[in-house]
Amino acid sequence: MKVRKRLYDSEALELGLSLNKHMKHRKQALYRIDSEVYEEILRQRIKPKPRKFVNTQNKLDKNGNVISSLEKLQSEAIDIPENFEVIKISTSKTTGQQWIQYAAKQEDKEVKDFDFEGIVKKHIKRLDRLVVPIIDKGKDFDRLVISDVHIGMETNKYDNSMYPIKWNKEEVLKDCKRIAETTIKERQSNFIVVDDYGDLMDGFDGKTTRGGHELPQNMTNEEAFDTAVEFKIKLIEPLLDHYSRVEVNNICNDNHSGAFGYFVNKTMKQILELKYDNVKVTNHRKFINHYFIGNICFVISHGKDDKSLKFGFKPQLKPDSIEKIDQYCKNNDIYKTADLVIFCKGDSHQALFDMCSSDDFYYFNYPALSPSSQWVQNNFKKGRRGFFLESYKGLDVYLKPKFIK
Repeated sequence: MKVRKRLYDSEALELGLSLNKHMKHRKQALYRIDSEVYEEILRQRIKPKPRKFVNTQNKLDKNGNVISSLEKLQSEAIDIPENFEVIKISTSKTTGQQWIQYAAKQEDKEVKDFDFEGIVKKHIKRLDRLVVPIIDKGKDFDRLVISDVHIGMETNKYDNSMYPIKWNKEEVLKDCKRIAETTIKERQSNFIVVDDYGDLMDGFDGKTTRGGHELPQNMTNEEAFDTAVEFKIKLIEPLLDHYSRVEVNNICNDNHSGAFGYFVNKTMKQILELKYDNVKVTNHRKFINHYFIGNICFVISHGKDDKSLKFGFKPQLKPDSIEKIDQYCKNNDIYKTADLVIFCKGDSHQALFDMCSSDDFYYFNYPALSPSSQWVQNNFKKGRRGFFLESYKGLDVYLKPKFIK
């Protein structure tokens, strides 16, 4: 019977296994091995190592001759396995006994820069533009909101997920096409705002960019980067044939993507603004940001930041969150000029819209576009994924949830 157990690198090598990555602060990694093999490993771990007397201290006369010596009963010297190296040696000042810590040698890897120029040129191909049909609705505007796309996430690494859902390049781009087509079909005005509330990328080098937590992923950094750029371009370009004006806001301060997400959005901005004159892309680097459309102010955040925030904004509006948002609005003189303030966030992977807890602003939580990770499935529930379309007519807000099964 196969079992999943933690092994030291030397134990894995003795069994002829390829080394797996360690979790942070651990000296062992997980492997699937026969239960009988693991029982033998446990017996070897508790088996005392042979010891012998080792000379640990000599006393010399004035001519440098040994006149007495001190020997201690110690284990034999550790044989360092091939392809391993000593990383730390600790020595007792009283006994001379040593503790040796070793790890697999780190091979020098060639770091390849992203081919930004090649990626940009790949997308710089002017398309035939359609004449945008005018809808005479004055200052009305549409809004498309996505969040938590988590490109590169693997939802079923060990083939034991409760709700196995594919989330690869093909599925990401399929949803991209679905979002663009639905938005165009339900168009209500000539102007649309497209907001992305962060965690566009699942991580970098298989880890979150904030805490370094290991993540099951199905793309290399380069594959995830290229997929994300293609997703963003193919999401916006179809809209440009149906809206006379498109404004894009990208949150680039979050707990999964961090600077990696910023690189994607910076590339997207360069491509779109170089090709078209009716699109504007803003990449927001602060934890909380805001923008105005007429007399409506949208205060936006991912919900968790990329470095220091211990507790993020929760799905339910709490008193401490009300105070934090209120301070931001007052400090930026938002209440003085806005007739409607809406705080918008992602991160929680839930669609919750609170228009009552605060007298001064609405509190909108948006769902994830990505399916639930295996960790979320096991610790919480499957959840509902999707995106939101919104129509603004004066100060009236029309929310249209678009959940994906």
